[in-house]
Amino acid sequence: MITVKSSLTALGQYVQLMGRVCSRPDRMRMFLKQYVTEMYQLGYNSIPIVLVISFFIGAVICLQIKLNIQSPWMPRMVVGYTTREIMLLEFSSSIMCLILAGKVGSNIASEIGTMRITQQIDALDIMGVNSANYLILPKITGLMTIMPILVTFSVMAGILGAYATSLMGYTSVAELDEGFRYQFNQWFFWCGMIKAVVYAFIITSVSSYKGYTVEGGSVEVGKSSTDAVVHSSILVLFSDIFLTSILT
Repeated sequence: MITVKSSLTALGQYVQLMGRVCSRPDRMRMFLKQYVTEMYQLGYNSIPIVLVISFFIGAVICLQIKLNIQSPWMPRMVVGYTTREIMLLEFSSSIMCLILAGKVGSNIASEIGTMRITQQIDALDIMGVNSANYLILPKITGLMTIMPILVTFSVMAGILGAYATSLMGYTSVAELDEGFRYQFNQWFFWCGMIKAVVYAFIITSVSSYKGYTVEGGSVEVGKSSTDAVVHSSILVLFSDIFLTSILT
C-alpha cells in the first residue's frame, strides 16, 4: 500500500539519483558513443509504430469529424482544421508519448533492473564508475533528442492519414488543404516540441529509477517494468495539464 512516507522516500531517492545522473561523464567519448546507440534503440526503432498509429489515428479523426460534427452550417474546411489542431496540440505530443512510455519505459526498466539483480551495477560501482551517470544519462539525453523528431513524424503521418480519407470519397483534397492552412499558428508546433522533450525526460528518468532501485529477482524486475509504465504515464498526464495551461 502506498503511503505518504513511502512516496516521500521514493521522491528523495529519485532526486538523489538524478543528482548522480546529471554530472559530467568521466569519459566523454564513451558517453557520446552510448548516446548515439540509445538514440537508435529508443528512437529510431520506434519510428514504425509511430508512423502506423499516427496514420490511422489521423484518418479516424478526420472521418469522425466529417461524419458526426460537420453540418451545412459549418464551413467545409473545419474537418482539416480540427484534425490539424488535434494532431499538433494533443495526439502527436501527448498521446503518442503515452504509447511510447509503454514501449520505451518497460524496455529501460527491465534492462537496468536486470543489470541490478545480476550485480553488473555493483561491479561498475566497485570499479569507481558512476553507474547512474554511465547507464542513465545517455538514455535521457538520447530520447530527449529524438522525441521531437518522432513527434514531427507523427504529425506528418496523421496528416497523410487524413488525406487518405479523400481516396474513400469522404473528403476532398481541396477541403483538407484549406483546413490545414487556415490560421496556422506556428507556436502550437513548438508547444508540441516542448512537451515532447519534457515527456521524454519523465519517461526515461522514472523508468531508469524503477530499474536502478529494484531489489530481488526476475519477478521484481517484471514488477518494476510495470510500475515504470504506470508511473511515467501518470506523470505525463499531470504534466500535460500543467504544460497546456502555461503554453497555450
